[in-house]
Amino acid sequence: MKLHVAEMTEKKAAEILSWRYEKPYDFYNNEDTAEGRAELLNGFYHTVDHDDNELIGFFCTGTSAQVPIGREYGLYEHRCIDMGLGMHPTLTGKGGGISFCTYILKEIEAQHPELPVRLTVAAFNKRAIHLYEKLGFMKVGEFSTSTADFDIMIRNRDGMPKS
Repeated sequence: MKLHVAEMTEKKAAEILSWRYEKPYDFYNNEDTAEGRAELLNGFYHTVDHDDNELIGFFCTGTSAQVPIGREYGLYEHRCIDMGLGMHPTLTGKGGGISFCTYILKEIEAQHPELPVRLTVAAFNKRAIHLYEKLGFMKVGEFSTSTADFDIMIRNRDGMPKS
């Protein structure tokens, strides 16, 4: 599968906001609102498309990839590039996460070669945490909000995917 990064468009933002994940991943479901579209169109979100421009996922960087309350705990103070991502719900849990995430990491690391990559993941999402660990991420912090517990992970730049 050949992937490529594209600009977020209004149409793709609406599609992403309509995605529905099954429990317990329904935590990631959103509503198609003006505020939600504005967030996805803020310039920090990009789509990941298949050869035929089929939307398979997205990623974001910077403060858009942070959970705001984590800043209050001082967990985003170290200089890193923050990464957030989402994969189409019909593609999750089928073994494509390694190639999807590896592709996104290569894109981000090419743009920010001097910075480690950091991500924030819901602590219940063991499937994603396992994937991130395979890609060289290590847990460096945690915090809670009124809706979920979160782990902060940083990628070991020298780390390669573990088998």
